[in-house]
Amino acid sequence: MLRISDLTYRIGGRRLLDAADASLAAGRRVGLVGRNGTGKTTLLRLIAGALDPDGGGIDVPSLWRVGMTSQEAPGGADNLIDTVLAADPELVRLNAEAETATDPHRIAEIHIRLGDKDAHTAEARAARILAGLGFSEDRQQRPCAELSGGLRMRVALAALLFSEPDLLLLDEPTNHLDLEATLWLEDYLRRYPGTVLLVSHDRGLLNRVAEAILHLENGKLTLYGGDYDSFERTRAMRLQLNEKLRERQEAQRAHIQAFVTRFRYKASKARQAQSRLKMLARMEPIPEDRGDDGITFDFPEPDPLPPPLYSLEGAAAGYNGKAVLQGLSLRLDPDDRIALLGANGNGKSTFIKLLAGRLTQMAGQVTKSRKLRIGYFAQHQAEELDLDATPVIELGRRRPRDLDVQLRSQLGRFGFSQQRADTKIANLSGGEKARLLFALMSSDRPHILLLDEPTNHLDVDSRQALVQAINSFPGAVVIVSHDPHVLSLIADRFWLVDGGRVRVFDGDMEDYRALLLARTRGGGNGANDTKNKRSPDADKGGDRKEQRRQAAERRQALAPLQKQLKEAESAVHRFEREKSKLTEAMADPALYQGDSDRLVELKKRLGQTEKHLQQAEDTWINLQEAWEEASAETQ
Repeated sequence: MLRISDLTYRIGGRRLLDAADASLAAGRRVGLVGRNGTGKTTLLRLIAGALDPDGGGIDVPSLWRVGMTSQEAPGGADNLIDTVLAADPELVRLNAEAETATDPHRIAEIHIRLGDKDAHTAEARAARILAGLGFSEDRQQRPCAELSGGLRMRVALAALLFSEPDLLLLDEPTNHLDLEATLWLEDYLRRYPGTVLLVSHDRGLLNRVAEAILHLENGKLTLYGGDYDSFERTRAMRLQLNEKLRERQEAQRAHIQAFVTRFRYKASKARQAQSRLKMLARMEPIPEDRGDDGITFDFPEPDPLPPPLYSLEGAAAGYNGKAVLQGLSLRLDPDDRIALLGANGNGKSTFIKLLAGRLTQMAGQVTKSRKLRIGYFAQHQAEELDLDATPVIELGRRRPRDLDVQLRSQLGRFGFSQQRADTKIANLSGGEKARLLFALMSSDRPHILLLDEPTNHLDVDSRQALVQAINSFPGAVVIVSHDPHVLSLIADRFWLVDGGRVRVFDGDMEDYRALLLARTRGGGNGANDTKNKRSPDADKGGDRKEQRRQAAERRQALAPLQKQLKEAESAVHRFEREKSKLTEAMADPALYQGDSDRLVELKKRLGQTEKHLQQAEDTWINLQEAWEEASAETQ
């Protein structure tokens, strides 16, 4: 069990952690959440031993190996497979010694230990992890030095996962992943055998992976059972109760103060007044919940335009005369909400750039409404901002005819107060820079929002605000994001970018998740072997009612099996929670100093719970496989 006791840590006189306490049972998957700047990464580094606390302590079991996401990307001439294998120094050392050892007893010891570590499967395991994170077999054999910084950070994550530490500390592990790799990581972490402490702004990841939520707020740690949605509900109820208690306390303080004011200088009541003054001094004030900063997103409403806004007929797009996408025959209407699916490198950003007018088609025809205005968001545009300017100056350069009040009103739509609007862009946080980009790209009231990874640098609350704003926007939306929760809340149609084409994907995020998991577990070789794709011409003319009717029939056919799957998953969670409670109870030192019958009873219950958990997991796995097979048959 990981124990955090009376932990205190200061940075520049500010207390990030103030006598914080928490206990995490072995084998649990816990999400660490809190607003930006509260100290989540600092806490991970304290647990990993990279920082020393100012007070209190962290008790990690002595036999546990601790691993944390690296801030440094691997490089050099070693290929990806060898880089990942090198993450297990003992394995590397044993393999090297096995080549040179001559003593028979030592050779036997080496091979026994190699067998314990499943050394014969090491390369295959490394390859599977790299493949799950988006590296093809060919790329796995290439040097790390050839990769971009983002891809090398993926290799660092693969190396960490391969090393299988007993305590896995993950700090925003999806930052450098695409949607496909994010979905794979979710599945991997759900099966991870060790203890996981995960920092993430991805609500879907926290809901699917975390069994408990550790909340860091005002320097204190509070552990909530269940996933992120459960945490939000429970915390909201606690805050509501806390507010009632605070109001009651304030009324009591006012009543006592009124008595003191009235009788403090009256001889017969002086002693009682002094007693009540001491009572006031002893009353611990209940702090008022300030909520968040009121971060908002509000896209201005465009003038209506008749459909289609955009149509493509046999279009192709690419770079330097080489087509990345071709045969594009699609259309966009004012009410479309479309998410682009497909692995990194397949052309999603290329397609958005074509729609944004950043690329000219190489073939075919692209037709758009003459009055069409387009809002284009790309994360790399943050690098083009003038860091010495302020948000109001930057917006004014793009809207030179607008008055100052109009500029500030537009910035206010995206959460900029007057003070932050006059702050140098260099001093803005990553989330504030992202919100500035939204303000800039929507300043001329666009009819289409083209969003390429808009959620990077946004925390959970900001992402939720963005989702609400997009869903309130009356124009068309095309979005690329590695956050499946955001996509599931925004998109009502999906286009799959794969093999140089853009095709309609007839399904939802759950269908796509099942397709990817089946593929990574050997269920297929790619998008081309699925039946849920349609020809590019299927969207022309758009018989959407028929598409949605067929999709609804497929989901209805799978509903009974999906219900059984959810029930089995709930059973697994129930037995896991029971196992955790029993394990935590058996970790109490007082148990071993009292009645031994209590210890015997706990051991008996733990054995029964572990047996039931194994049965529940087997049932869940069998139902999962049956559901994936049924999904493939109905597509």
